[in-house]
Amino acid sequence: MALAVASSSSTSISGRTFSLSTPSSDLKAQLVGSFRVFDRAHGQIQSQAVTFSQRRSSVKPVNAQPKRNESIVPLAATIVATEAVEKVEAEDFTQLAKGLENASPLEIMDKALEKFGNDIAIAFSGAEDVALIEYAHLTGRPYRVFSLDTGRLNPETYQFFDTVEKHYGIHIEYMFPDAVEVQALVRSKGLFSFYEDGHQECCRVRKVRPLRRALKGLRAWITGQRKDQSPGTRSEIPVVQVDPVFEGLDGGIGSLVKWNPVANVEGRDVWDFLRAMNVPVNSLHSKGYISIGCEPCTRSVLPGQHEREGRWWWEDAKAKECGLHKGNIKQEEGNQSNGNGNGAAHSNGTATETDIFTSQNLVTLSRTGIENLARLENRQEPWIVVLYAPWCQFCQAMEGSYIELADKLAGSGVKVGKFRADGEQKEFAQNELQLGSFPTILFFPKHSSRPIKYPSEKRDVDSLMAFINALR
Repeated sequence: MALAVASSSSTSISGRTFSLSTPSSDLKAQLVGSFRVFDRAHGQIQSQAVTFSQRRSSVKPVNAQPKRNESIVPLAATIVATEAVEKVEAEDFTQLAKGLENASPLEIMDKALEKFGNDIAIAFSGAEDVALIEYAHLTGRPYRVFSLDTGRLNPETYQFFDTVEKHYGIHIEYMFPDAVEVQALVRSKGLFSFYEDGHQECCRVRKVRPLRRALKGLRAWITGQRKDQSPGTRSEIPVVQVDPVFEGLDGGIGSLVKWNPVANVEGRDVWDFLRAMNVPVNSLHSKGYISIGCEPCTRSVLPGQHEREGRWWWEDAKAKECGLHKGNIKQEEGNQSNGNGNGAAHSNGTATETDIFTSQNLVTLSRTGIENLARLENRQEPWIVVLYAPWCQFCQAMEGSYIELADKLAGSGVKVGKFRADGEQKEFAQNELQLGSFPTILFFPKHSSRPIKYPSEKRDVDSLMAFINALR
């Protein structure tokens, strides 16, 4: 795989010399493997050998792409290594993650680039993860950037790629899906099959497999994952880990390390950093887009919505990973050990999940309670009920507005309730209560047995009050 490199030195690797260019004139990275680095300041060749194993093997070139100009060479994807680096042990990076838990993103980025040199690259999606490139630039070390061009991105994202390249003086190396696979998918299922049967198949063809090819040319990669992006799937990500899903240059489990420098940073702090450093951003952000992916599967978010709710909005919250970080979902599912699939727990059995929508003005409905409510044809008072799952980040995002709604409606003659509709209750809620995805909001009128489903995704207090007032 060919990846963008920012440096200004000549590096001799296995007898071949490549020219790398960057605005910086001070090469700081110590390269991984067996390298010779030319020190311009002293006119000497310095040997930098980091050997994790004595075993030798040859590594075949992996899907190299043509270089874009003479200064950009597809190092990781094309060089035949004379000495393989040992597959790193998970416990080593568990310890490192603990040591870096309170480190700044800049410090984590510097450590990542220092440890892996030319064998690491930043995965850039064209959103606020441009912060990763800014952090790498600030370290003064050489760095590479790659991106997945699915063929379905917004025009604004392609324009942003060009802006970033010019701003940092780098070349982003793009990975593309296999044309034959895309053709087969579209011919058999059409252009928008993901609206009907889920996004996983399309993402697998257009994103996951190209990423897999890219990572086979690396020993580490850097992502923009944050814990607050997706509480249902990303709340436990460490700042560095052995990748649980993908393989690196040497192949096999443990051959790839995954760095998440902004894992512990909140979204608003990332944006404060971007503004402070005058970093260019995707113009879609100014139109209400926060999390940005492919054009058909991304839309702007509304007041009270979580940032990831603009992605694959027709699916449940737990499905909102495209597969690039599916190790997060696997970990979450593996931790659901409380017997009914409703909550997450650590391996020692202690529950980590707490209930939401907790207020003295909110009525918690049991299965029997909501069945009785649904059967009544002449209720004494109307009800508004949210069908929710406490692990769902979109339910969590509207918690404040729903509690405020309950407080406003206290004593008004409208009851406000909640019904937990995941786990064993999900099938019942889908069949009897119109549950499509979480959260679903239902209004039970005073003189009608059939509940009315709230059709909008505006979950602020004013919008919910307008819905209630129009029906009561």
